[in-house]
Amino acid sequence: MALWIQAQQLKGDALHQMQALYGQHFPIEVRHYLAQWIEAQLWDAIDVEKQQEEFKAKRLLDNLVQELQRKAEHQMGEDGFLLKIKLGHYASQLKSAYDPCPMELVRCIKHILYTEQRLVQEASNVSSPGVGLTDGTPQKYQQINQVFEELRVMTQDTENDLRKLQHSQEYFIIQYQESLRIQAQLSSLASLPPAERVQRETSLQSRKATLEAWLTREANTLQKYRQDLAEKQQRTLALLRKQQTVIVDDELIQWKRRQQLAGNGGPPEGSLDILQSWCEKLADMIWQNRQQIRRVEHLTQQLPIPGPTEELLKELNSTVTDIISALVTSTFIIEKQPPQVLKTQTKFATTVRLLVGGKLNVHMNPPQVKATIINEQQAKALLKNENTRNDSSGEILNNNCVMEYHQTTGTLSAHFRNMSLKRIKRSDRRGAESVTEEKFTVLFESQFSVGGNELMFHVKTLSLPVVVIVHGSQDNNATATVLWDNAFSEPGRVPFVVPDKVTWPQLCEALNMKYKSEVQSDRGLSEENLVFLAQKAFSSSSNNPEDYRNMTMTWSQFNRESLPGRNFTFWQWFDGVIELMKKHLKAHWNDGAILGFLNKQQAQDMLLSKPNGTFLLRFSDSEIGGITIAWVAENPNKAGERMVWNLMPFTTKDFSIRSLADRISDLNHLLFLYPNQPKDDVFSRYCTPPNSKAVGDGYVKPEIKQVVKVEFSSPNSDQSAGNSNFMDHTASPTVSQQNNFGIYPTISDPMLDAEGEFDLEETMDMARQVEEFLRQPSEPQWSGQQS
Repeated sequence: MALWIQAQQLKGDALHQMQALYGQHFPIEVRHYLAQWIEAQLWDAIDVEKQQEEFKAKRLLDNLVQELQRKAEHQMGEDGFLLKIKLGHYASQLKSAYDPCPMELVRCIKHILYTEQRLVQEASNVSSPGVGLTDGTPQKYQQINQVFEELRVMTQDTENDLRKLQHSQEYFIIQYQESLRIQAQLSSLASLPPAERVQRETSLQSRKATLEAWLTREANTLQKYRQDLAEKQQRTLALLRKQQTVIVDDELIQWKRRQQLAGNGGPPEGSLDILQSWCEKLADMIWQNRQQIRRVEHLTQQLPIPGPTEELLKELNSTVTDIISALVTSTFIIEKQPPQVLKTQTKFATTVRLLVGGKLNVHMNPPQVKATIINEQQAKALLKNENTRNDSSGEILNNNCVMEYHQTTGTLSAHFRNMSLKRIKRSDRRGAESVTEEKFTVLFESQFSVGGNELMFHVKTLSLPVVVIVHGSQDNNATATVLWDNAFSEPGRVPFVVPDKVTWPQLCEALNMKYKSEVQSDRGLSEENLVFLAQKAFSSSSNNPEDYRNMTMTWSQFNRESLPGRNFTFWQWFDGVIELMKKHLKAHWNDGAILGFLNKQQAQDMLLSKPNGTFLLRFSDSEIGGITIAWVAENPNKAGERMVWNLMPFTTKDFSIRSLADRISDLNHLLFLYPNQPKDDVFSRYCTPPNSKAVGDGYVKPEIKQVVKVEFSSPNSDQSAGNSNFMDHTASPTVSQQNNFGIYPTISDPMLDAEGEFDLEETMDMARQVEEFLRQPSEPQWSGQQS
């Protein structure tokens, strides 16, 4: 309700703008009487582009109608009777208008609330010029609004001068006509008697001389008026162009950059509403000045007076046409980008928007937008204005869409909801480039006229680069290409050039952004985590962050060349960690339970200083998307010696069978999460509740548990021998001395690999066999125990 109280205090033009938000589509009385309820609803939580969220909009509509009806029922007295009727009428009106399309109500109210907030902020800045804008709005926004006010004054000034010029010219023409009438009278004097002719001629000649002298002076004055007016318009257009540069080349480009970084997990790019309001103000003022210039041109054609003004007017006309053309073409943008990893035969959606479409009445004859996929070379040719009209690199289904005008928000946009890439035509690859490094883009085109066919525009815009895949196995490498492009491309580049190498701090920023977004956590990568990643990336042992500040990483090091001694790249390993975390371990990372980015030696050094039974969780160095448990315990083969054990890594496949918390709960020798937290304090709330022991229908519910077949001696541990029905998992030891303790007997075990570790696939198969065995019907003796 606080916003509505502030909105009611607006004055002048701001108040008129606020009042213009309301009408039959949403009466201002509804805003007033339901102000607190309206401002308390989560309108922004509904994405109006997602049809599956329409039920939320329908619920809000129903609640709004109920609130109105409740408000109407509580009105008492004579005045209350009229208000009761009016509010009841509004409830029926809104129900009838928005029931078929509840999303439009959400769109309408979001637009109203945003605009009110903007107007209140602008008014606050004008009244308190020494105070920065609220909500962290940059000081630059205030400067933009000040320039708009200056442009408004200048445009009004030239409008006043134009009217004066028009009145002066009209009076000049009247006087000029009078001089022609006098000349005609002089020509007709020949038929008069001489005496009368001389008398009349003297009088007419005197009037003619006086009038011609006035006409000469007035012609010079008119010429000066025209010249002064043209020079004023020249200054106005220069300021308009400068303001347009700030909005289109700075603010809009920054919005596009934020949109690109959002593809890497950066913060949302933000609403386009404020940019649209600026662009609409620009369009309005440019069009007013264009009309003024055309009126001056008409006046000069009506009364030609030799001078430099004609050439200046031609120049002004050309300039203002260039400005409006640049504005229209620059504000045809992609509001919602297509997926940057685009799989063939898969439905996707995108939204294209013309920010000045409503102001220039483009919606009066709604244009159609066409989407085409093109490759990098075709995109380069397009930007060079080479003829590429019929070029494409594939076939997109449902690639035509008519732009729709949403009256409540004033937006003109095309929503492609069911596009699908049917096929792709790849170009010849260069060198070591793989198919997941080849970049395409979706080209959106449209054609429309402005000002009653005065100006015709053919607008185009390119999507962010997309990598086309045909199988899910290519997603990992395709994501690497997209991440590198989004993070390191320069504004205004040639499509789609990116640097081949970047500094390590630059890459760290991109990796941290991606990690936080995918894991949906405020806990990003710490400096220690980034040092670990640097050690992995550069095969270094240095623990000093400063050693990596000036190091660079090439694209090949990032995702072409395998890490030393491994069959995967740096990115593939890091992406495996992300996939594991976001699917199964997100909560544990947010709790701080997973250290993760440690190597075996670091884990050993940390654990040997802690009591037996202390454990930690770290990501596997040798397996993509693996996490292992390392813990410290007594050496069962040598009294008094302590050693660090590392459990064979768990992967997504393991956690789909049994969760990490359950597995840790199963292992009784794990007591404290590093450094000293009792494990139950950290993990118990995530454990699966124990199964009921009740038996029904002759079946016993199976249970899978984690055991490690090694005897440990830890304080307070109650390690069972392990049941053959349990799933086994193997630990590999790391001893505190450089000795080989031969923990495993030298027997031939087909389940163990050369390093004494279980083969994961065979282990999983055994677990499934056990589960199938337990699902078999029980012996008749069980039936007697059933109640």
